[in-house]
Amino acid sequence: MKKLLTCLLAVLGLTTACGQKSYEIDEFTTKSGKTVKFHALMHACIRIEFDGKEIQIDPVQKLGNRTVDYTAMPKADYIFVTHEHGDHYDANAIKQLSTDNTQLVMNKRCADMYGAGKVMVNGDELQLNDVSVEAVSAYNITEGHTQFHPKGRDNGYILTIDGLRIYIAGDTEDIPEMSQIKNIDIAFLPCNQPYTMTPDQLVRAAKIIKPKVLFPYHYGQTDLSGVAEKLKGIDVRIRHYE
Repeated sequence: MKKLLTCLLAVLGLTTACGQKSYEIDEFTTKSGKTVKFHALMHACIRIEFDGKEIQIDPVQKLGNRTVDYTAMPKADYIFVTHEHGDHYDANAIKQLSTDNTQLVMNKRCADMYGAGKVMVNGDELQLNDVSVEAVSAYNITEGHTQFHPKGRDNGYILTIDGLRIYIAGDTEDIPEMSQIKNIDIAFLPCNQPYTMTPDQLVRAAKIIKPKVLFPYHYGQTDLSGVAEKLKGIDVRIRHYE
């Protein structure tokens, strides 16, 4: 059984003495006692720290009136992009975070747009040094919404870091393929209509996947107040992923 040692620093929206913005952080301990930190940047943007390595998920510099200053962060060892929509794909943010050694993983559409990157499609598996990656399905199933995220185009990702299994769903609804996703410690599931899930769909998806910890994300103005009550036995954490 993996230990899930957690620590929240509720500092989103504050500014440090040197003027650098800070974010909420959750910490988890892996099977060998190493620490993995998750920084809630905004919306679908997640920064992960592990053993001196930096992982960025769907880095975007600006969304509405919210911004992320990637110049104030370390360069990324790994960048994962789920799909090409502007709230997930930002070429300038990727360039800001990248070095010659950064490993960039994308769906095909993003790689074509960016002109670089390792392409993964649904079902692919990849070993990146100390991070193993599975690309999984992410798409819409509700009638009238399927044009937003067609089946087979976009990715979700399962990252395994020293035994800690992290599911980053991307933009999806509660699709049948979720029944094949097992042994998840931490899940990031989206919740906003018409592009992803309703709160009821979010609850259904969480009951299928059964993560130990659930972070609803990509939720905009969605009311999540009843979600935790419906998911007894799952540690539901609402962070500033509007």
